[in-house]
Amino acid sequence: MDVHASWLPVRVLVWGLVLSSVRTAPFAGRQNRSLERHWETLYSRSLARMPWEKREINRDSDYLMGIKRLRRLYCNVGIGFHIQVLPDGKINGIHNENRYSLLEISPVERGVVTLFGFRSGLFLAMNGKGKLYGSGHYNDECKFKENLLANNYNAYESVAHPGMYIGLSKTGKTKKGNRVTPAMTVTHFLPRI
Repeated sequence: MDVHASWLPVRVLVWGLVLSSVRTAPFAGRQNRSLERHWETLYSRSLARMPWEKREINRDSDYLMGIKRLRRLYCNVGIGFHIQVLPDGKINGIHNENRYSLLEISPVERGVVTLFGFRSGLFLAMNGKGKLYGSGHYNDECKFKENLLANNYNAYESVAHPGMYIGLSKTGKTKKGNRVTPAMTVTHFLPRI
């Protein structure tokens, strides 16, 4: 039996005593519940990962997995547009923020993300001709390589169709992915909260 594992019953007993003393402390009801939740959180964290346990980190497969960001992608072309995914599957740019311009950016592998219309429930995707559309199902056309540019903007390149980028025209319409390059400002997007 491991030396550290033999201390587990003692730790449980000590934490039980601490929790019972906190519950009987003469605090106001609201503060007491808050403090009680704080101690229970600390206790659950201590059981979840013991300090002597070695945690293995696989940087290639665990890279930002599960971290979902809610952002609006702003393109500073024309009067400035936020890209939006409409419930009917159309993609375009809108000057003022609205509920359809809120996107969930989720990493699927290193440097590759999906863009999910939070309100419409559709993934932003690009077909073989470079046309953007809203997809109800996740597939390879929904993956985009996120390239960080020198001006702190991002360019999004299709993984399924390399060389094709997401772009908006100066009127807010989508441009075909094969007609734009990352050197053009129509492909530069700033993720905004």
